[in-house]
Amino acid sequence: MSFFADVDTVTYQGPDCTDPLAFRYYDANRRVLGKSMAEQLRFAVCYWHSFDAPGGDVFGDGTWDRPWANGSAEPMARARAKLAAAFEFIAKLTAPYFCFHDRDVAPEGSTFAESEKNLLAMGEDIAAAMQRTGIKLLWGTANLFGHPRYAAGAATNPNPEVFAYAAAQVRTVLELTHQLGGENYVLWGGREGYDTLLNTDLKRESDQLGRFMALVAEHKHKIGFAGTLLIEPKPCEPTKHQYDYDSAACYAFLQKYGLADEFKLNIECNHATLAGHTFQHEVAYAIAHGIFGSVDANRGDAQNGWDTDQYPTNVEEATLVLYEILCAGGLGSGGFNFDAKLRRQSVAREDLFYGHIGGMDTLARGLLNAAALLESEELSGHVAQRYAGWDGGLGERILAGDESFDSLARRVRASNPDLAPVSGRQELLENVVARFVR
Repeated sequence: MSFFADVDTVTYQGPDCTDPLAFRYYDANRRVLGKSMAEQLRFAVCYWHSFDAPGGDVFGDGTWDRPWANGSAEPMARARAKLAAAFEFIAKLTAPYFCFHDRDVAPEGSTFAESEKNLLAMGEDIAAAMQRTGIKLLWGTANLFGHPRYAAGAATNPNPEVFAYAAAQVRTVLELTHQLGGENYVLWGGREGYDTLLNTDLKRESDQLGRFMALVAEHKHKIGFAGTLLIEPKPCEPTKHQYDYDSAACYAFLQKYGLADEFKLNIECNHATLAGHTFQHEVAYAIAHGIFGSVDANRGDAQNGWDTDQYPTNVEEATLVLYEILCAGGLGSGGFNFDAKLRRQSVAREDLFYGHIGGMDTLARGLLNAAALLESEELSGHVAQRYAGWDGGLGERILAGDESFDSLARRVRASNPDLAPVSGRQELLENVVARFVR
């Protein structure tokens, strides 16, 4: 059965194309800085928003046309129909990767053993679909936030039995991700935070979360999983405050618990803006501290104070983020996963294609712009000149520990240096970026 019979395989048709079911900028085989676009961008389709969600919101029921999610079907039959729809869609979109939560691909049973049995059975079907289509797994993850047992958190729950249940769940999904050749494993602490400090012991919960993450790393090494462990920062929603607030909070957490060499970050645009940062900032911070791993590609709405998860359409934002990534050498094992969903009124199945095509074209344009900007050396040249004093002489001695307060004070008294400010040329550099954004 075909769920997208009216849509052919999406192909690159060039900037002048007006077909909404074709790529205008994403040419998978085009070489950019020595790699194909497909290798530079490593696109992935998320299972949850695209195939599992019904299109409802807190004020209304689902509206999307999703025949594979027919509520009257037996749960495993529904899961297999969903799998067929997902791989048909991803193959026609020509995205090389997908991502999933355990509860997206397999129904929860009445016991943990039944839930595990369902997931492993679906894992066999997923493996067959991957073999048939060539689509790969960017990352897997466990849903530790949806079920009522996790209302007060998973690793940070006041009940250690919930901690144990979450550990068992992650063990199964991590092992399945490994078996499927997944290149990363993600942990998003949707309930790892608090709604009020009146009933919260912050130190205790932090220690619990640190131990949980250590257990994940220990099991990764035990089973020989070579992929990257990723934490996905988010400041709030559904909790008032989440412990993985932003890149900086995650880095401090990893340092405290000795896990900085075990985990990297999966940065999401909409989470960055909810934290009061730019997408570029969160990526740049993670890169600067050696913990950048992957990207959830989406955007928010400036007039909404919540996580709207819209498809990315801002070419300048994409350019700046990709510039940071290219300067750092690329994505590595990460990718651009479309953690994005349709609007509730976008009820047709083909709307899924429009959203993904637009996002892929936006990031492809950003890649081309960023590569041109990098090759021009206009920004990097200015930055190098701005910090040139630290590359030798006094700056080098300071950083090497060869200067003290006393020696620096003697130097200042003797030379009385002219310390007039030098222009940062922000406006000029913003004009440079604008010239490259196309």
